[in-house]
Amino acid sequence: MTIRVAVPDAAMLGRLASAVGDDVELVVWRPGDPPLSGVTDLLVMPYTVSYESLRGLGGQVRHIQSQSLGYDGAGESVPTGVTLSNAVGVHEAPTAEMAMTLILASQRGWPEVGRNQDSQKWDRPMWPGLIGRRVLLIGVGGIGQEFALRIAGFGAKLTRVARTARDDTHGIDELPDLLPDADIVVLAIPLNDETRGLVDDSFLNQLPAGALVVNVSRGPIVDTAALVSHVRSGAVRSALDVVDPEPLPAGHPLWSLPGSLLSPHLGGAVQSMNTRVDPLVLEQIDLLLRGGRPKNIVID
Repeated sequence: MTIRVAVPDAAMLGRLASAVGDDVELVVWRPGDPPLSGVTDLLVMPYTVSYESLRGLGGQVRHIQSQSLGYDGAGESVPTGVTLSNAVGVHEAPTAEMAMTLILASQRGWPEVGRNQDSQKWDRPMWPGLIGRRVLLIGVGGIGQEFALRIAGFGAKLTRVARTARDDTHGIDELPDLLPDADIVVLAIPLNDETRGLVDDSFLNQLPAGALVVNVSRGPIVDTAALVSHVRSGAVRSALDVVDPEPLPAGHPLWSLPGSLLSPHLGGAVQSMNTRVDPLVLEQIDLLLRGGRPKNIVID
């Protein structure tokens, strides 16, 4: 049995070539290139390509491996009869690391401290810090679990929230009771019909003055207009790795409002990413060669 695997660039092909045998045909192909002849058993998407680029691939591809964890919007773009896997195990830890970066930067006064360095201004205000702060983590999946590990040593009080209550985790229906006690809210949940617009005006009104909203999941989970209004008034602060719309257009208030910290969707973008993507692709190849189904299928 021989299978064809299409990877998005020559660099990945070079890394994988020595790990596969003659029963795997490796080719370089990415959405937008001329169609490949025959059928491709496994197509590895580029990291940053939109799922819309997959339209029209029906009959040419059997399975698609995304390099992203999120797959919102994929259902409307993946052709009928083609399966899609997301990149479980690749981005959870780096994204949790980004959440910690945003929290620490906000709680210790960045980017103001950085701007003071640029202007050579020696200013020493007292910032909130993280020790003793009450952190509300909404989402206890892979990213949430990694975040909980990382914040454990900072002296903060962590409260977990999931769709339904279990053990030491509250249900999302308990948010009205939990939000008034949250100094920091971390969003680590997938985007779906239930979570779209979760952080709206009502949600933000329930937070204590000066609370920090951190989003490392998907932009549309937050009502951007409501967030801008609350940040502008000083009622809350925000630290966002994802926004809606994305990319954020020039001149948008979140670029410049005091209390707003932005990162351009860099959560999973670390140099060690290939050390987790490549083993996942090789595992998928092995499953296909043995006649099995790929793992982590989210569109079937």
